[in-house]
Amino acid sequence: MASPLSALTPTNPYEIRFRTTMMLLRTVVTLGLFALLISSHGCQKESESIVSIALHPTNANILYVATNDAVYKSRDGGSTWERFPSFSARRVTTLAIDPQLPATIYAGTMGDAVYKSPDGGQHWLPHNVGLKEHVSFVNQFVFHPALSEKIYIATTVGAFYTKDAGREWEERMNGMKEVHIVTSMAINPKDPTILFGGTTGGMYRSDDGARSWKRINNGLIPESELMASMALGVNTIEIDRTNPEIVYAGTTKGLFRTTNKGEQWERIGQLLADPFISSILLHPTEPGQLYVGGPKGVWKSSDSGKSWQAVNQGIATLNIRALAMGPKNPQLLYAGTNGSGLYRSTDAGATWAAVPLTAAPATAQ
Repeated sequence: MASPLSALTPTNPYEIRFRTTMMLLRTVVTLGLFALLISSHGCQKESESIVSIALHPTNANILYVATNDAVYKSRDGGSTWERFPSFSARRVTTLAIDPQLPATIYAGTMGDAVYKSPDGGQHWLPHNVGLKEHVSFVNQFVFHPALSEKIYIATTVGAFYTKDAGREWEERMNGMKEVHIVTSMAINPKDPTILFGGTTGGMYRSDDGARSWKRINNGLIPESELMASMALGVNTIEIDRTNPEIVYAGTTKGLFRTTNKGEQWERIGQLLADPFISSILLHPTEPGQLYVGGPKGVWKSSDSGKSWQAVNQGIATLNIRALAMGPKNPQLLYAGTNGSGLYRSTDAGATWAAVPLTAAPATAQ
């Protein structure tokens, strides 16, 4: 049977990219890859669905949360919140804080590309040169570990890069031969020329700063299944900071681990309650301690994924959309749910307490 791409006009690459992306988006939405990002349950109360959590790199009291409805900021560890006026016609899908200039916040949106705030969220401006005409969803921001003005983003139409803090973006898709939605990215903290890109068709790795990519699906997905419209969605990637050869991939079909930068993957976590993994957290100094989140709650392993225990005491809705760990305190965890809001743990997940997003409208400073 002829490929759906054969009906497209090969002399119009933008039309090909747009129509192919729309086809993939319809399939992805139908199968639920973005159920964690694009929830539109009209019966839910405002702010009960948490999309993204961003923690200040040095001040544990400051955090940002994106919901289906708005972006919130707390300056006191979640006791009180300010809600920012709408700065985008579209829903915010991901938030990121510049690790070196933490007053600078980036927001990726559902169809409105990238916004940036230079003043802790008080004012937002679009930063879309090179993006606006092509990008639908922004799924993730990844900062260069030493030069935070260099940023990579994963989007529904590919991987993009900026060298000037978002003033201009350029596509970085060489080697990603299939037109895939790029769902996640990660950068090697010790060698930033090495990046991983998760897509709806498995995993890619770049060894030259995203100038080129090669597919690394050995053990992750059989080559024979790659032509499926939803072969394997890689929702999240985490690199072990103590040994960057070790990488974890949370996918729509399970949790995977590699010990050689993706040359070979192994499935782990088969005993988890659900194979869909939306979030992964790695302890910064204790190899083997990790957390995963998904439709059946938060799970913790202390032996690199060989065994697991559920750590959900206090969480009312177990459908986890986002996890975050305190940059300076790995005992501090946040979990965002699709239904009962935000939760915080101060004892490494043993117990959780709800953090209501009660807020007054933000005021300019």
